[in-house]
Amino acid sequence: MAISSSSSADASELTINIEGRFDFSSHQEFRRSYEVVSNKPASYIIDMKATSYLDSSALGMLLLLRDYAGGDNSNISIANCNDDVKKILSISNFEQLFKIS
Repeated sequence: MAISSSSSADASELTINIEGRFDFSSHQEFRRSYEVVSNKPASYIIDMKATSYLDSSALGMLLLLRDYAGGDNSNISIANCNDDVKKILSISNFEQLFKIS
C-alpha cells in the first residue's frame, strides 16, 4: 500500500495516487499527502487507477480531505476508479460530493 502526491507545475493542482488497499491503515499517509504541501492547491485529483479496495474509513478520509479543501467550495475529482470502487462510491452517494470518473 502506497500513497504519493505530486503538484502541478504552477502548484494549483495536487494529484494523490493511491495504490493497493485504501483503508484505516493508510490514514496517516493519506493525510500527510495533502497536508505537507506548502501552498494549498485550488483543486485535487485522487487517482485510484491502482486502488484495489476501499472501506468505510477510506470514505471518511475522503470527507476529511473535502473539509480541508473547502467543504462545499472544494474542487476534488476521484479518477480512474475500477468498477468495484466506483460501485462503493456510488452506493455512498459520493457522486454528489465529488467528481467521479
